[in-house]
Amino acid sequence: MSVRICVLGSGSRGNSTLIATEKTRLLVDAGFSKRDTYARLGAVEERPGGFNAILISHEHSDHIRGLESLALDSQAPVYITAATRDVISWNRRVESFEVFAAGAKFTVGDIEVTPFAIPHDAADPVAFRFDTQGVRIGIVTDLGYIPELVKQQVAGCHCLVFESNHDLDMLKLGPYPWVVKQRVMSRTGHLSNRTTGEFLREDFDGAAQVLVLAHLSENNNHPEIARLSALEALGERPAQNGLELHLASQTAPTPVFRF
Repeated sequence: MSVRICVLGSGSRGNSTLIATEKTRLLVDAGFSKRDTYARLGAVEERPGGFNAILISHEHSDHIRGLESLALDSQAPVYITAATRDVISWNRRVESFEVFAAGAKFTVGDIEVTPFAIPHDAADPVAFRFDTQGVRIGIVTDLGYIPELVKQQVAGCHCLVFESNHDLDMLKLGPYPWVVKQRVMSRTGHLSNRTTGEFLREDFDGAAQVLVLAHLSENNNHPEIARLSALEALGERPAQNGLELHLASQTAPTPVFRF
């Protein structure tokens, strides 16, 4: 048996991640068109469609842009909170929903899913933890700060996908209107490299074999700035046991991480 994880893409123009075992395939968020999603799956030699479930973290367009077409094509149920479902205008042909609540575990196939609340400016945003075959995976993006609950939920993750959205100086000097800059920097916005670095330095338990920095801003961050910030923070910790640091891209999938 094996567990596979691939971030198909992450950023302000689309977010989606595949988690798969030999029995179960989950698509976490559906921010790319069906055509683009299937092309990204093909690029990492994963078959298109065939999902047992599509899980939605919140209703922002970069997480649901391809949801209807993917749900209809794959006939997969959409797992979603009631509040998030209710703020989306649905194609009437999408009928298969499984409603969950933050904090209430559920199982899809052989994967146990733990959704947990995060601070973001959406109706009912959640992040996810997945447990299967002794492997723990966390996907945590779109949050303005890191509450204790998040730190607790990601403890023991073998693979952790974690936001490192913006460089504060680039954001402050960048082209966004001030109201947008305030939103990004707020406690319901996005995590800066600095905040993520503080987490990695002070609260990260070091259990992860793979750490993926995700949801990098194309306008207010640079991959090397995010990478160096994370490496500096990790370097101030006790030696990591073979930790692999990766950066998710808006334009191409990560490698498939296998456990």
